[in-house]
Amino acid sequence: MNAKNLSERLRLVASFAEQGTVLADIGSDHAYLPCWLIQKGQISRAIAGEVVKGPFESAKRNVAKEGLTDKVTVRLANGLQAIFADDGVETVTIAGMGGALIASILDNDAEKLTGVKRIIVQPNIHAMAIRVWAVSNSWKILNESILKEDHKIYEVLVLERGNRSYTPEELLMGPILLQERSAVFLEKWQGELTEISRVIDVLTQSAQSEEAKVKRQQLSETKDMIERVLKS
Repeated sequence: MNAKNLSERLRLVASFAEQGTVLADIGSDHAYLPCWLIQKGQISRAIAGEVVKGPFESAKRNVAKEGLTDKVTVRLANGLQAIFADDGVETVTIAGMGGALIASILDNDAEKLTGVKRIIVQPNIHAMAIRVWAVSNSWKILNESILKEDHKIYEVLVLERGNRSYTPEELLMGPILLQERSAVFLEKWQGELTEISRVIDVLTQSAQSEEAKVKRQQLSETKDMIERVLKS
């Protein structure tokens, strides 16, 4: 993968960026996504934020190599601190992290989202944490997509400002993904069901601390929910 040849999952993230938007890619790694979007003429400018010095230096080199230093600004910063007030950022992308970490990044510097109209995220796990964050912070789920690449399943969520409530099933599995019920979606949740059943068995056979009992009860309720959805 490079700035001219994105992975399928990052192409999916890129597909939700609106034409001409100013984008901040948080945890940009090599800055492949913003460079690709600029080269396609899909966005006007970009900020590539990276908290680790090695990937930050790599991003700077890649932006220079592509001749895009006038269009892509690379910053060493923690999360949304990469965004400055005068950047005019309208779209934020965060890809390749856990859902809980993405939610915490959005939460920690929420004031940086003041001018942002759209958030596009690709959590590797626990997408529910982002949906819960969205409901609590007056964002709604505009779109969702799911794909399988290199034997791994990824979800992409697109958020826009607004208030909307979701059922427990929708928070866990995604309101739009639930409606579409694609083959990849069904494969993901069959796999989750198998893993949850395995953990319940382990907890059942282990010492029954109060914590283990609570965990087992929570997992049993989640298992029942998934089974109802898959059978419907």
